[in-house]
This record gives sequence, C-alpha cells and structure tokens, in this order.
Amino acid sequence: METKIAVIGLGYVGLPLARLFSTKYATIGFDKNAARVSELMQGHDATLELSDQLLQEAIDNHGFRCTSNEDDIRDCNFYVVAVPTPVDRDNRPDLSPLYEASLTVGRVISRGDIVVYESSVYPGVTEEECIPIVEQTSGLRFNLDFYAGYSPERINPGDKQHTVENIRKVTSGSTTEIGQRVDAIYASVIKAGTHLAPSIKVAEAAKIIENSQRDINIAFVNELAKIFNHIGIDTLDVLEAASTKWNFLPFRPGLVGGHCIGVDPYYLAQCAQRHGYNPEIILAGRRTNDSMGEYVAHEVVKLMIKKGLGVLEARILVLGFTFKENCTDVRNSKVYDIVRTLQDYSAQVDVYDPWVSPDLVKQEYGITVTTELQPNTYDAVILAVAHTQFRNIDIKPLLRPLHVIYDVKGLLPRKEIDGRL
Repeated sequence: METKIAVIGLGYVGLPLARLFSTKYATIGFDKNAARVSELMQGHDATLELSDQLLQEAIDNHGFRCTSNEDDIRDCNFYVVAVPTPVDRDNRPDLSPLYEASLTVGRVISRGDIVVYESSVYPGVTEEECIPIVEQTSGLRFNLDFYAGYSPERINPGDKQHTVENIRKVTSGSTTEIGQRVDAIYASVIKAGTHLAPSIKVAEAAKIIENSQRDINIAFVNELAKIFNHIGIDTLDVLEAASTKWNFLPFRPGLVGGHCIGVDPYYLAQCAQRHGYNPEIILAGRRTNDSMGEYVAHEVVKLMIKKGLGVLEARILVLGFTFKENCTDVRNSKVYDIVRTLQDYSAQVDVYDPWVSPDLVKQEYGITVTTELQPNTYDAVILAVAHTQFRNIDIKPLLRPLHVIYDVKGLLPRKEIDGRL
C-alpha cells in the first residue's frame, strides 16, 4: 500500500518535516490557520525555517501542498501530529493543542492507519491522553483498527546546519511491527539515521529529559554567574579556564526561553508529581533560569546608580527579543522579563530586533518594537540576543555621554562594556 502522509501543524516542527517527507512520499500539510496555509502555498515561510526556494521546490517538484480543510487529508494513512505543547501561566502543561489535533485525526483516520505524535510530552500522554480521543471520535479500536507511534521532534529553530534530516531521530510504535514500520518510514528520509525505542513511553521520556538536562546545566552556570559576580571575577574567564579539562561541559550563562528548554522540564515535573514524586533538581533549575531576566534588569539598574544615572524615566535600549539568535521565534522569550522589570522602575524601554514581527510582539506581549534607532538617545543598552546583525553594531553613537552597556551574551569586547553575565 502506498504511504500517504498528512502532517498536522505547520509550525517550526511540522513544516520542515512535511517538506522532507514530500521528497519521497505523497505529503500534505494541515494547519487550522488558513492565513498560514495561504502564505505557504504562495511559497513563503514566515518562520524562515524553510527558504522560499526549498518550499517552492517541494510544491513544484514533489507535489507538496498545504490545506486547512480536514477533508483534504482524509485519504492519508500515516498521520503525524506536530503541534505545540505549551504551559499555562502557572507553568502547568497545556495539552489543549494536542487534544484538538487528536480530534482532527479521529475525524479522518481509517482502518489500518497510523498516527505518530511528535509534540514534546511527558511519558504516557500519547497512549493515555491522545489515543482515547482518537478512539472515541473515530469509533475505531486502538491496536486493532488503527495504530500509533511517537517520534520526538528535534528541531532547533534558526539552525541551518542541524536541520531535520541531519539530526538522528528516535522512533517508536504501539506494537513491535508498527514500531518497525514507523522507523522505516522515518529512516527513508532522515540522513542521520534513526533509533527505534522499545516503547512509546521510552521515546516520550527520552525527549523530555534531553531538554531538562540542558536546562539544569544552564541553571548551574547561571548560578555560578551570580556567585562570581558577588566575588568580582568574570564568569566567562572562569569557564574558559575550566574548559581546558577534556570532560568539562561547555555551557554558558544566559536567558532560557523558547518552546523546549524553558517548557519541557515542567512537563517532566508534572509527570513525576502525578506519580507521587516531588522533583527537586528539575524545579530548582527552572526557578534559577526563570529568574535570570529580572536578575539582568536589576544588575543594569545597580550599574546605572553606581554611575550616578537616574533610573526614573531613563531611556534604555534592549537589543533582541527572540528567545535565541538568528530566528523569528518569540515564544516564551525571557527578554520580556528584562523589559517588564525595567518598566517597573519607570524606565522608558525601547526594544529593537530586526528578526521579529512587530505586530506579533505587540499582540503577544503588548510591547512596541522600534524600527529606527536614534543617536545620542539612550542611558543604557542591553545586548540580550546574539543576532548576527549585532556582532558588528556600533552602539556608541546611540548612547548619551554617561551610559551603561550590559552584555547578556558575551558578544561585545570587554573593554566596551560595564557588565555581563
């Protein structure tokens, strides 16, 4: 039987994967956002994960198409769910996008079909939360009439080297045979190869600890940065010296936002608590990393006061708003915490970021992104995101004679700055 693939959710994860599948299989992308679908079918991806050339090539040469009409994916037999899994204001997992996608699958799935989930979740979500929705909606029986798999996404937004086909993929299936079939389909397009996990829960757990491990390591060096700041030594100097040991892990301090590292540990913690265990290290790491935006703002305020600069109504420029360099993704941006804290001091804060959509930032955060930088205007500048455009930016003309420069990313020459993480 010919494999016909539908990828549900055409964001940072779903679109590159759908494009890749289309090089070998009949593939259609589904997204409920009709405007997003229209944009993609015109050959442009606003997230910039796919170049216009790659997207148009998929459309013209491989028959790839996108739709917001469920009927268009009804004749597929291999469904891949790649929707976001955020947390709510209280950092509790929000599975509503997954529930909605599962309803969509349930309305179109047929006997013998497979649904594979890629969204980051804690162990048990696929089989205990999503599959029952598919069963109830479709009237089909799990592992008798239809089957499931889990293959955690490993997309790194903005990374043009570690693209989806160049990152080894973990796969799994609800039965041994289905696991092998899911693995074979992914292996046919993933150049870096695949790893077939023994169960869906193992694959879910593997994904959730990848980002939790990174979160904890960054939290450690963020805490070190605070300690060394009190001592009066430079954190990056310390890390450079320590890195001369062969097995030292080269993590650096910084803001931890985005849709994965800043979110996944909460999913793991929720899972642990549901099973009667209260995680300590995971949540301690989260508290440390969630505090870093406010910490940066307070450090800048202290530097300004030490220089005799008034904070009330001070003009402060923040360079960068995305959660990481050279991407458009503003989800869970911790730069917002810097801006909000400075505004609490009644400072006038301007945000400049050539990568973002000003309308989206205004809609999601209520912040107006400036598009023009005026000379001799600012009392302080904070370099928050290491966009390529900021590597050679001349900050001095933007500043007033008495000023503070704070470098979150360690990008600027040390002699030009007043402080950094």
